[in-house]
Amino acid sequence: MYLYLKAIHIIFVVSWMAGLFYLVRLFIYHTEAKQRSETEQKILFAQFEVMERKLYGIITVPAMILTLMAGIAMAYLQPFWLQQSWLQVKLGFVLAMVVYTFICQKMMKQLRNGIFKYTSTQLRIWNEVATILLFAIVFLAVLKNAVDWIYGLIGLLVFAMIIMSAVKIYKYYRLKK
Repeated sequence: MYLYLKAIHIIFVVSWMAGLFYLVRLFIYHTEAKQRSETEQKILFAQFEVMERKLYGIITVPAMILTLMAGIAMAYLQPFWLQQSWLQVKLGFVLAMVVYTFICQKMMKQLRNGIFKYTSTQLRIWNEVATILLFAIVFLAVLKNAVDWIYGLIGLLVFAMIIMSAVKIYKYYRLKK
């Protein structure tokens, strides 16, 4: 039973992350649509609002809930894992991912109400936060006790700097065109 739950857990993690990655990409397009004519804005804003709402409500949140339910069921079947420090740290990152998901919901509501608090570049950086959390969660789950905490933390920080630099370089070349 445990391996079936693990497979379900992994499948819904993938779905949750795909939903988050695409949702923030839609926020970027939604924000960039402000640069269009008023007629185009009206059409694009309406379309992005529908896409964002459906993606969040039909894919992202149900996948998050099923991920969490499968994880809780696995912990119920193997309660000794909860005593492992790597899992406790991983659960901290999972909690951060849940918070990230609800922050995305707040951003979606702001966009729907015509409140554009973030630039497309800021949203691109925000999208990479989910990537960084995903890396941390996967490495902790795979490496478990083999993780050297100091090297892992340094590696995560270096990875974050590389991702953020890539966003800035992309912006430079995009604006150069």
